[in-house]
Amino acid sequence: MIQTERLILRALEPADVPALYRWENDPENWLVSHTTKPFSRRSLEQFVLNITDIYTDKQLRLMISRKDDGTTIGAVDLFDCDFTHLRAGVGILIGEKEGRGNGFGKEALNGLAIYARDVLFLQQLYADVMANNVAARKLFDAAGYEGTGLRKNWIRTPEGWQDLILMTKKLHGEEE
Repeated sequence: MIQTERLILRALEPADVPALYRWENDPENWLVSHTTKPFSRRSLEQFVLNITDIYTDKQLRLMISRKDDGTTIGAVDLFDCDFTHLRAGVGILIGEKEGRGNGFGKEALNGLAIYARDVLFLQQLYADVMANNVAARKLFDAAGYEGTGLRKNWIRTPEGWQDLILMTKKLHGEEE
């Protein structure tokens, strides 16, 4: 369990399946999560039950819960964990809309970065953010990520092609 001032980042439990089912099947979230199809409740149950560890799965998904009332408001994850080059991708979703705009996303990203640095000894985190997703860009900027690359016309949307910005966060100083 990872604790920040207002949040707890914790492992997935079978009781989280209903929230995951709601969030993963909300078409508003599909574009940013690169999802193209609905998930069955059964597939999500199997996902939760078959998690082994970050070194085997090369990913770690944590639920974001509020300390004050225990409400689960979202999820944050490390994926494509590369323990040779000491980096991982980061994804975040504040799935409960009332949890958005309160600084919870930044707090969760910062808590995850401390864990990635101090426990996993990673050197760098990265996120792919759609250029037109102003809220996500502001979130990752606020959490100390910087734009380091651009993939032109990378994502096809109903509105047309969108650019993807690679945002990275260095977890250790240059001497590492």
